Amino acid sequence: MQPAPSQSSDEPSPDLPPHSPLRAAIDELIQPFRDLFRVNTGLSLGTFVPYFVDGLSYLGMLTLLGTYLAQNVALGDVWAGLLTGFLTGGITFSMFLLGSTSDRWGVRRSLIWAMIVLLIGRTLMAVAETAGLSPGLWNGLLQVNLVAMVIIIIGYGAFQPATYAAVKELSSAKAAPMSYAMLYALQNLGAFVSGLLSPRIRAATKVALPPNGITGVFWFYAVITLIGLFFMIRYLPRKARPVETELIARALSDAKQAIVAHESRKTRLVRWIKEHPLFDAKFSFFIFVLIPVQTLFAHQWLTMPQYIERAFRPWPWVSENFETFSNLNPLLVFLLTPLLAAATAKRNVYSTMIVGTAVMGMPTLLLAFGPSPSALVAFMLICSVGESLWQPRFLQYAAEIAPPGKTGLYMGVAQLPWFLTKLLTSLYSGWFLSHYCPMEGSLRTGTMWFYYWLIVLVSPIGLIWGRSWVERSLSSKVIASSESEAERVIDFSDADDRVSDSANEH
Repeated sequence: MQPAPSQSSDEPSPDLPPHSPLRAAIDELIQPFRDLFRVNTGLSLGTFVPYFVDGLSYLGMLTLLGTYLAQNVALGDVWAGLLTGFLTGGITFSMFLLGSTSDRWGVRRSLIWAMIVLLIGRTLMAVAETAGLSPGLWNGLLQVNLVAMVIIIIGYGAFQPATYAAVKELSSAKAAPMSYAMLYALQNLGAFVSGLLSPRIRAATKVALPPNGITGVFWFYAVITLIGLFFMIRYLPRKARPVETELIARALSDAKQAIVAHESRKTRLVRWIKEHPLFDAKFSFFIFVLIPVQTLFAHQWLTMPQYIERAFRPWPWVSENFETFSNLNPLLVFLLTPLLAAATAKRNVYSTMIVGTAVMGMPTLLLAFGPSPSALVAFMLICSVGESLWQPRFLQYAAEIAPPGKTGLYMGVAQLPWFLTKLLTSLYSGWFLSHYCPMEGSLRTGTMWFYYWLIVLVSPIGLIWGRSWVERSLSSKVIASSESEAERVIDFSDADDRVSDSANEH
């Protein structure tokens, strides 16, 4: 007789039914924390810790950047918004150009050099005002900050893609979904932690680094970037990737080249253009109609910090801690996403996106009635619920409708609207701040948020209007892709043997 197995920590609690929805939701929430302590040190300490540090530094800096450029660099709200858009949009664009760096250099080398570049950029931003350079448009302080932004853009172009490549290399197939989810969670957690630390650092360095201590916060972010770099150097493994994985990758590459060898370059180009996702009008409508609701993401750093600092001066405990209140959303998303993902796992994806975008956009109207701490918190909470409902499902839908072998292409195209959102929102956010929520003078913030509410409503209304047109087409694509995959498996049942033979040759 075998001994009875001991009860593990992962077994359902006796207080709840083993398959209850509540239990599933709770397990979904705490499972990443359990698994975090089970992965190898290259992943936990060499990848997760630096990514958390970077999320704290980057998103924390982004929260302060508009105020810093408008006040410390003396650019005003319009130019501050434009330059913030230049940084965030530039980072997204640089990933298209530098995302393959880890493929050429390897994960360890790419991550370390990317973090070194980020350290240089962040240090330069901290040095700029400390050195007493002249503020104003095109003066020394702005010029140094522009150079620092370009350096940060270059660093990020390699850093984030290499981080995801590190998760792919260093995690097992079973742990990979948790590892990717952990990256998203740690970045949001880092943003929230920055909101707790930043007001205290500003207050402590305000006298030494006038006028507001923001440069002191920038110095703190530069120092912890150095700590993240140390963890990378110490814990990232030097071995690039397992030999077996290299052999399989080579074999698959050889097989792919053999299939397309008989096609001319012109034929391949024409076929690629015809099959590109952007040439599908319905798919393009589906992803671009989300731009209006995504402007709320950009307003988290383009508008919200300045709005809270200026409009809530009658409530100093809110105004003086604007970083904390600006970063309530990442904490709420961090907590809500696993719970809502479990609760809506069996619901129609398109329907969930309609509900999610509507829930995310509607509370903007609360801010149209004027500044109120309770309305602000309610806006953050309800908006986070909506984001947690639709944002993960959007990427899931983009992956599901992709034909076999084109998941990466569809996922990349699905990010294009986010790039455009950053740029477009930065073009008008500064103007709205200067007219409706200026640094000095009368405030009309309710009007500003009413206009933003009208913009956001375009997304759920557009999704509802195009549902029968888009969903029918995309659903048929999913079915066709599944049937095509099944036929491929049947027609090429000896593919495993050919790949195995090719691998053995190497």
